[in-house]
Amino acid sequence: MKRLMILGFLLFNVVGCSVGPHYQRPVVMPPANFRGLEGQPSSESLADTAWWDLFTDDQLKSLIDEALRNNYDMRIAVWRVEEARAQAGISRSQFYPQIDYSATISRARQSIYVAPAAKGKAATAYQADVGVSWEIDLWGRIRQLNEAARAQYLATEEAHRGVRLSLVAEVSREYFQLRDLDHELEITRRTHIAFNETYELFERRLEEGIASGLETSRAQAARDSVAASIPEIERQIAAQENQLSLLLGRAPGPIQRGSAISIAHLIPTIPAGLPSLLLERRPDVRQAEQLLVAANANVGVAKASFFPAVSLTGLFGGTSPEVDELFGNGKSWSISAGLFGPIFQGGRLKRQHEVAVAQWEQAKIEYELAVNNAFAEVATSLVANQKIAEAEVWIAKEVAAYREAVMLVNERYLAGLSNYFEVLDAMQQLYPAEIALSQVHRERLVNFSQLYKALGGGWQTQQQSQTQPTASRAP
Repeated sequence: MKRLMILGFLLFNVVGCSVGPHYQRPVVMPPANFRGLEGQPSSESLADTAWWDLFTDDQLKSLIDEALRNNYDMRIAVWRVEEARAQAGISRSQFYPQIDYSATISRARQSIYVAPAAKGKAATAYQADVGVSWEIDLWGRIRQLNEAARAQYLATEEAHRGVRLSLVAEVSREYFQLRDLDHELEITRRTHIAFNETYELFERRLEEGIASGLETSRAQAARDSVAASIPEIERQIAAQENQLSLLLGRAPGPIQRGSAISIAHLIPTIPAGLPSLLLERRPDVRQAEQLLVAANANVGVAKASFFPAVSLTGLFGGTSPEVDELFGNGKSWSISAGLFGPIFQGGRLKRQHEVAVAQWEQAKIEYELAVNNAFAEVATSLVANQKIAEAEVWIAKEVAAYREAVMLVNERYLAGLSNYFEVLDAMQQLYPAEIALSQVHRERLVNFSQLYKALGGGWQTQQQSQTQPTASRAP
């Protein structure tokens, strides 16, 4: 028995001879700077800012906090992490000896012709055994299984971070959309009041014989056209509130608003950081790499299947007609070592190895895709931030010009220098311009949130958040 134990420890000490490939991160060449970013790259990044420091609207912060605690996808992601943690524990348990027990009691009577000495009497037998089995991880199969399970667990943690970051961006985006609809409704109602006042003016002038029926009809049509937009915007607001309620994990209902949001209230400059550091921040890139680590370990598992497995087994117990004699005269024990290996499997092991290699190649491509997609998303958001800001400047000038035109044409009309069609034309052009200005302002805010997500925002403060949901204990 001592020799067998010594042999077991010697085999255990050579476990480091793993037949699987050692993981190496694929070589990727990040660009020197992000496309759309002017100036030299800086190590400072918007991604280093916590989401609760990113937004100034306390109501938006409250909504994000509620979503992080109650959102359905978030809660599912938490339990997926717990599931992967448990699976990693199952895999890790194979490092240790497996101990089990059994106990039986039986009573039997044999025929006197079979056992004459028993004289046909019934006899009771007690049996109790403790068994031990332990597979020596000679080729690193168990270690590779454990590495794969651990990488899967880390991948689910990165997926959880990804859901968290996406949720922050999605809630802010939907909230910005809601605030934009509120502003559009305000513009539409104000425009409706203006058109209605003009219509009432012309109706009075028509009754006095000063205005024509054509002018009055055109004024009424313009007023009614704008009035028809009000219930449509209100419908969109209700749908937007319901969408936000779903993200918050609550029943559909009204959403409380906070103060007006301006892009100027957010971080005035948008440092993107170094492209090479993006790989360390983006949760989807980190998740893809952990899945690649798992696939790499599974190649080692498949390769180790070609080699024999060594296991130690032991048994200690007893069999006796009396309970107090089980571990006395009735005791028994055994210890053995076994060697098991494949001889002919019809190509099964070879194909399993090919499957593992093919899965590793797929994981490698998916990692490269995640990396390039990260660079593309950041570049797209940076260019969008610049171009949307330029468009906002021109649309703001357009709105200012139309407002001045409406003021001037009204003065000319009251002075008898313009007809109503000039007034109507100026007002009808101002309304869509004001709507466009509100929408481009929303697009800047939405793109800001998208850039924060693309940069892997809040990666340093994920663990510090006091609102991170925790899995409740299962019944």
